[in-house]
Amino acid sequence: MAKVRVELEKENPAEKTGRQHVSSGKRNEISKLLIKSGMLTEEQLRYAQRVHAKLTSQRSLLSILEELQYVTKEQVQDALRAGTVAVPLGSLLVELGYISEADLAMLLDSQKEHRSAKFGQLVVDLNLIDENDLLKVLSYQLGFPYIEPAVAQIEPKVIERGKVEVYLEHRFLPLHQEGDGVLVAFADPLNYDNVQAARKIFGESLVIGIGRDKAIIEALNRYETKGRGVDRQAKKVEASDNAVVAAVNALLLEAHKQNASDVHIEPMKDRLQIRFRRDGVLVPYKDFPIDMAPGMTSRIKIMAGADIAERRRHQDGRIYFEEQGVQVDLRVSIYVTIYGEKIVLRLLGRQGELRAIDELGLAPRILLRFREEALDAPSGVIIITGPTGSGKTSTLYSAVNHLNSPSCSIITAEDPVEYVIEGISQCSINPKINVTFEETLKHIVRQDPDIIVIGEIRDRFSAEMAIEAALTGHKVLTTFHTEDSTGALLRLLDMQIEAFLIASTVAGILAQRLVRRVCPDCAEEHPLTPDELRRLGYGLKEGAGLNFKKGRGCRKCRYSGYKGRLAIHELLIPGEMVKDAVIARKTSHEIRKINSQTTGLVTLLEDGICKASQGLTSFNEVIRQLPRLDRPRPLVEVKRMLGVH
Repeated sequence: MAKVRVELEKENPAEKTGRQHVSSGKRNEISKLLIKSGMLTEEQLRYAQRVHAKLTSQRSLLSILEELQYVTKEQVQDALRAGTVAVPLGSLLVELGYISEADLAMLLDSQKEHRSAKFGQLVVDLNLIDENDLLKVLSYQLGFPYIEPAVAQIEPKVIERGKVEVYLEHRFLPLHQEGDGVLVAFADPLNYDNVQAARKIFGESLVIGIGRDKAIIEALNRYETKGRGVDRQAKKVEASDNAVVAAVNALLLEAHKQNASDVHIEPMKDRLQIRFRRDGVLVPYKDFPIDMAPGMTSRIKIMAGADIAERRRHQDGRIYFEEQGVQVDLRVSIYVTIYGEKIVLRLLGRQGELRAIDELGLAPRILLRFREEALDAPSGVIIITGPTGSGKTSTLYSAVNHLNSPSCSIITAEDPVEYVIEGISQCSINPKINVTFEETLKHIVRQDPDIIVIGEIRDRFSAEMAIEAALTGHKVLTTFHTEDSTGALLRLLDMQIEAFLIASTVAGILAQRLVRRVCPDCAEEHPLTPDELRRLGYGLKEGAGLNFKKGRGCRKCRYSGYKGRLAIHELLIPGEMVKDAVIARKTSHEIRKINSQTTGLVTLLEDGICKASQGLTSFNEVIRQLPRLDRPRPLVEVKRMLGVH
C-alpha cells in the first residue's frame, strides 16, 4: 500500500489526465512491470506487439501475452501489486482489456463536458464496464482492500473528526483506526483530490480501501440520520404531497423529453431505483430515498385509477398525463415484489406519430410484396409477429392506416387502443365490465366490416375467430408473439388450428425486430474480424470485405454510440409448397428451408446484415437482437433479393 500512496502524492492525475491517457496505449506500463519483475522478456514483448499490430479486432496487448502463454493472470496481478503504479484509471482499464482506446477517447470527451464528473463513476454510468469489474481492477488487481461499508464498522471518534458534507463531496468514508493510520473507503482511490481531502483531516498515514459509491453514500446518510437525532429522520419521512406530485410530474416530463419507451420504478432494499428504456436498452435515471416509495406509488395509483389500498395483488391501469404543454399517454403495470410494488409505465404512441407504410424501413422489394401480395389481397389473415417491444403495434397501425378509406369499414378489438385513427371504429377491451376479447369478437362480425383488426392473437379462441373471419371473406390484421415468420405457422398448429385452415387463410406474415441505429455523428468503420464473421455464419471467403460501422460515442447520442432505432423485417407470403408443408406438418427446419428456397424469403439475420453493411446498425446489435437459425446467404444475393443497391 505504501508504494501506491507515494505515487498518489507524486502526481495529480486530474492535471495530467489528457496527456497520460493519450499516450497510455504506447507506453504499456503493465508490460514494463512484467519485464522488470522477470516474468516477461523483451523478445517476448516485441513478438506479442507484432501479433497485436496485425489484428483488426480491439484486443488488448495483455490478452495477447496471456494467449501466447508468456504470462498468466496471476503473474499480472502479482506484478501490479508489487510494482509502483503510476497509470491513470482509464489507461489501466485499456491495458487490462476492459475498455478500448475508442471508449477511452469517448470518456475523455464526455469528461470535458462534465468537468465535475468522476472518471470511475462516468465509466460505469456509460455502461462501458460493470461496477463489479471496476472494483475488481481497483481492489484485486491493485491491492486495495475491498470494503462493504456499514454503520456498525464506523468508529464515532474517527468519523466525527470531519464533516459528513466533505465525505459526501469527495466520496469517502472513514471507518476506524488501523495500526498507525485510519482505514478510509474511497469510491475512487486513484482520485488525487479525494485522497488529499482525506489526508487533510486524518493525516498522512491513511490506509486506503475501496467501496461501492452507492454503499458509501448510503452509509453516510444512515450515520447522519442516526447521529443527528429524530429531527432529520422526521424530515425524510415527511415527504409532503406536493413534493411527491412534483417528483412524479418531473419524472414523466423527463421520460417524454428523453424519448423513453418505458419507465421502471423499482423499490430496492435501500432505495427507489428509476430507470428509462431508451432505444430498447434500460439506462439508470435517478435513485430516490426509499422513504419516497409509498408516496410515489400511491400517487401513480391514483392517476391510473388503481386500488390505492391494495398492496398484495398485481394491478394495471392507464394514465393520460398533461403538464406544461406536454401530453403523454401511459399504460401502467403494478407488480408486487418482496421490497414493495414495482411500477412499469409504458409510454404509448400518439396519433401524430403514425408512420406511413413506406417509412417503416422495409427494403424496396419487401415493401412492394407486402403491399401487393398481403395488404391488397381480397381476404385472409395478415400477421405481424415478434417479441414484446419489437414495434409490432406501430407496424400494424401503419398497415391499418394505409388501408383506411371512406369506402372501407374497419373495426378493431384492442387491449388497449394505442393509436387513435380517424375514420375507423376502435374498441378498447375492458374485462372489468365484461368487454372481453371473447365477447367483442363475437359481435365484430355482425358489424358488417370489410377489415377486422384484432390487437393480438393470444389464445385458441382469438386464433379461431381470425381464421373464421378470413374464411367468410374478411381481411384480418393481427399481431402474434413468435420468433420468426415460420414460427407463426407452427404456433397456430400448436393451438390446434386445423392445418388446411391455416394454409388456406394466412395471406402473409411479417416478422420484425428493432435494433439501435448507429449514431451518424460519431460513426466509424468496423472491419469484421474472422471471429465476428464466424458468429454471423460466414466463412473468410464469403465475408471478405464485409465492413460494418459502430458509434464511438458523442454528446449527441449520450455517449452510447447509438441514436434512435430501425426495424429489421422478414416477410413470408406462403406459396403452394409452403402450404403443402404445413398440411403435411413438416418440421420447423424443413418449412423454413422451403420458405427460403421457394418464396423469396429473406431472413431477419440477412436483412440485419444488409442494413449493417449500409452503416445503419452495428455488429453487436445484429448479434444481440436477431435469431441465427440458418447460415445467411452471400450479401450480394441478399441485396438482390431485397432490391438494395
